Amino acid sequence: MPAPTVDDIDYTDIEEKYKVHYDDGFDTTLVVDGVPIIDESKRERLLNKFCKEFARKGVTIKPEDVYLPWNDATGKSKGYAFVDFRTVDDAHLALSVVHNHPFDSKHTFKLNRFTDIEAFANMDESYTEPQYEEFKPKEHLRAWLGDPQGRDQYVTYRHEDVEIHWHGKPSQTELAYKPEWKEPFLYVAWSPLGTYIATLHRQGVRIWGGSSWKQQQQFAHPLVKLIDFSPCEQYLVTWSNEPIVVHDGAKQGPQYFSPDDEGNNMAVWDIKSGHLLRTFSTLVDGETPTNKKQIHWPALKWSPDDKYVARLTRGQMISVYEVPGMHLHGKKSLKIEGVQDFEWCPLGDKDKEETKGDAGKAKKARENMLAYWTPEIDNQPARVTLLSFPSRTILRQKNLFNVTECKLYWQNQGDFLCVKVDRHTKTKKSIFCNLEIFRVREKDYPVEVVELKDTVTDFSWEPKGERFAIISSNDPNLGNPGPGITIKTDVSFYQLERAGGKNDFRLLRTLPARTSNAIRWSPRGRHVVLATVGSSSKSELEFWDLDFNVEELGRRELSKEEWGSGIQLLGTGDHYGVTDVEWDPSGRTLATSASAWTHTLENGYAIWDFRGQEIIKHIQDRFKQFIWRPRPPTLLTKEQQKQIRRNLKEYSRAFDEEDATEESNVSAELIALRKRLVDEWNKWRANCKKEHAEERSKKHGKHEEKEEIEVWVDEVIEQIEEMVVE
Repeated sequence: MPAPTVDDIDYTDIEEKYKVHYDDGFDTTLVVDGVPIIDESKRERLLNKFCKEFARKGVTIKPEDVYLPWNDATGKSKGYAFVDFRTVDDAHLALSVVHNHPFDSKHTFKLNRFTDIEAFANMDESYTEPQYEEFKPKEHLRAWLGDPQGRDQYVTYRHEDVEIHWHGKPSQTELAYKPEWKEPFLYVAWSPLGTYIATLHRQGVRIWGGSSWKQQQQFAHPLVKLIDFSPCEQYLVTWSNEPIVVHDGAKQGPQYFSPDDEGNNMAVWDIKSGHLLRTFSTLVDGETPTNKKQIHWPALKWSPDDKYVARLTRGQMISVYEVPGMHLHGKKSLKIEGVQDFEWCPLGDKDKEETKGDAGKAKKARENMLAYWTPEIDNQPARVTLLSFPSRTILRQKNLFNVTECKLYWQNQGDFLCVKVDRHTKTKKSIFCNLEIFRVREKDYPVEVVELKDTVTDFSWEPKGERFAIISSNDPNLGNPGPGITIKTDVSFYQLERAGGKNDFRLLRTLPARTSNAIRWSPRGRHVVLATVGSSSKSELEFWDLDFNVEELGRRELSKEEWGSGIQLLGTGDHYGVTDVEWDPSGRTLATSASAWTHTLENGYAIWDFRGQEIIKHIQDRFKQFIWRPRPPTLLTKEQQKQIRRNLKEYSRAFDEEDATEESNVSAELIALRKRLVDEWNKWRANCKKEHAEERSKKHGKHEEKEEIEVWVDEVIEQIEEMVVE
């Protein structure tokens, strides 16, 4: 019998097991309409651009996957294409993310499944009434503003626990919510109008809100370290010190990174949809991930109306992008040689009111404005420039000489811009400071110069006011502060003097020989706190009122002697190791905290009233954050607010009655408590006496009965009435 050969072996079972089954259906094929009609010379360019647009949406295809039907009579394409995908899932993804995607200004992609074409042709045109889903109302994201007591909220972060508290009168202060966020996170942050609270996790950012504090959105940016909300809470910027990496098999879609985003480390997101708008890289040329410089945050700066976001390329240009498309405005950046910094002008209450109102009365909105500065280059002086946008018109320029550094400070209503200019002498051995103040609301944007001899370490405008405060120092240890060294400072207040048509900023008063290094104005103005922050030896707080005797002086012109006489110290405090100082949105209370991120000695927080009286204080180990919840602008018009102020006495009666009722309830509760304690004491004393009498009767054989009569006598020794005038 001959030996079996290879050809005689039966492989049918193995072939059947490993046979490749081809998909004979068309579920992986999509029909793309809205493709430009081209000739043969542009076929390759069109296919490359076609694949690139799909890749922008996270769908990867190759030119050989695309078939363009051709019209042989005209020698041009027919305006649509067939695209083959590897799997059905890839086809579903493309259909969901690329449908209605604008290819260019004249063409928009419209996608359909190939298998649907026959279904559309044979569609039953008889009408079937749809089934309506039951309406489920969503939670109001600003429901907390409807609190009957008008209380504010704040969040605390200690160890791994987050708590959100109501803050009001002592009897109204309570825990509002304690979330059970099991995943560890870096820190928490409120959105600018208080609608959301954000947490930073290893996988990305989550935002929470509503009365039940449910998750509202999430943004997948691994190892995120910093976030920044846009002023109107429409967009979010996330940043990580690690570049984006898209692994094989990673989720794709408008809410995730695509291969085109690899290498970047900053992303812009749409908050409502959760979609990724664009990514950027903050690494400059020649900088590697192992040799990173400190980032200037925020790296993207938003216009106050959320229409534009701008990015600085230091020394070269400012790039302004339109949102949500994130296209470069005008297809070109602002080329500015040597530019070092810029800031958008805030939108004031006047601007918001002018753009509101009736359609006939509403004025044209003022263009956005930004200010930037450039240093001295060759024979060119340093320069500060005001620029309107989007017209890109230069409104004002100011030349500066012997400049070391500039910082830009806008007043929150957009009325003034202060440029703090650090100048050096010709020998460059000493530094002094000038304040260049632009009056933005006046014709030709006049500039006033305030000359100072000392170095200014802090500057702050009064909110909605015409005053500012500075901290200056000529201490020799200012440049090289060592441990335990306290820098001596002076605090000065300036105000715009309008008497006699001068319109100049004039010194109100200087407070010498202080240790303060931080200025914190109340959101309502008038009150200000001077604090010594971040010092291991000093932690003083000074509470000042700049209009203490405004009722006595009235609105008349002040004499030279009366100028600055209204500045009055209301109180002082001390919070050891204080690292953060923040007013609540109402301007009635102030919070100070000592964070474990800075030191580990007596961490915790304290809340003070505007006079410097401590209300509560909590010392907590591993305490990290205390942040007041911001409030959105009021919906009341100026007239409605004036009407409330005129009738304030009528409203105050109701509040006075509530305070009196609460005080009487507290007194009644206190009296009842004392009476209960006295009754318990008398009962215990009577039991002790009874037991003692029984013991004596057993010893002496007789029982003596005694009757105890207790008499309460109230005697008024002295009664004094005092009237306190605030």
